[in-house]
Amino acid sequence: MKKRDLLSLTDLSRREIDALLKRSMAIKKRWKKGHADYPLAGMSLGLVFDKPSTRTRVSFEVAMIQLGGHPIYLDPGTTQIKRGEPIADSARVLSRYLDGVVIRTFEQATVEEWARWSSAPVINGLTDLLHPCQVFCDLLTIVEKLGGYKGMKVAYVGDGNNMANTWIQAASLLDFPLSLACPEGYQPNPKILAQARQHSKGRTEMIPDPYQAVEGADVVYTDVWASMGQEKESKERKKRFKGFQVNSELLSKARKGALVMHCLPAHAGEEISAEVLEGPQSVVFDQAENRLHGQKAILEWLLKDIHR
Repeated sequence: MKKRDLLSLTDLSRREIDALLKRSMAIKKRWKKGHADYPLAGMSLGLVFDKPSTRTRVSFEVAMIQLGGHPIYLDPGTTQIKRGEPIADSARVLSRYLDGVVIRTFEQATVEEWARWSSAPVINGLTDLLHPCQVFCDLLTIVEKLGGYKGMKVAYVGDGNNMANTWIQAASLLDFPLSLACPEGYQPNPKILAQARQHSKGRTEMIPDPYQAVEGADVVYTDVWASMGQEKESKERKKRFKGFQVNSELLSKARKGALVMHCLPAHAGEEISAEVLEGPQSVVFDQAENRLHGQKAILEWLLKDIHR
């Protein structure tokens, strides 16, 4: 079977997302009951990370172990990659050893180059442009909590970063309304936004006022104001993002009982108040847990299929 990669949420169809969500819930249910399956026994997964990681690294490593496989963490600084070995060479060699590779890096072009040369499936573990595994697993949490995504409204408040870009793709693929409130100069990728609007007929809206954006929302989502690599901009961003904090006043404009989501790590007191982060509507730690179970389904789908 021809190999598949997961570089962007748009690499999946709506039907495939639904099937993977269903499979994720089944895997999680069996695991919680103490039933273990080892569909990836004898397989190995490489993790090539240019950026620091907690949830992505640990969830993929544990997922692979619990599926019976073996993860191998590859720090580029301790490999020939640091010495300038071309991606084309690294990818062709590593994919002869490994059954799959997770890449966490800066440029989207880098993960695309890995996929071009690798004979094994390549998974985007985060780039500056997109974070598909995070949003897929967030959808898993939403389906668990709300019973489904059909008809829900998601409001994203904050930086128009890789999370915002991927939520735009999700809304376009799954046809639910999405409103984004981002400060001027910090909007999502214009190409991704234009593609989504063309596909989903205006279901994605940019709304400058965060209070208006969250009105009637079933899910209120935020992320840090300064992501990895933007630390020097932190002081300026705090000024520019003033008024975009997800706090109890803002949350009161959303639908009663709306879910509060954050991909973590969170800076309580900046993009989200401590009261809301630790409040009854917050599901951020359920999100974090679901990285494990959702990615199990992704790994099983990509790695098993290539050997069928």
